[in-house]
Amino acid sequence: MNIERLVAMANDISRYFESDPDQAAGATGVADHLKRFWEPGMRKQMAAHLAAGGEGLEPLARKGVERLVEIDSKLHA
Repeated sequence: MNIERLVAMANDISRYFESDPDQAAGATGVADHLKRFWEPGMRKQMAAHLAAGGEGLEPLARKGVERLVEIDSKLHA
């Protein structure tokens, strides 16, 4: 999938979780959503995009993707 589209989708998801006053909980919500509903290939693309700088990701989306990368790395360690 086009990375610009994935970034837009991640940003849309993060906007839903922005209402949570606890930013850590919001980031976890984003990560959980990506883990549950995105295909592994989409998550890998997003992780690679983050590693390359994460251009276009809004702050909460970035934190959520960072959390997702942490979760995935623990699962594959």
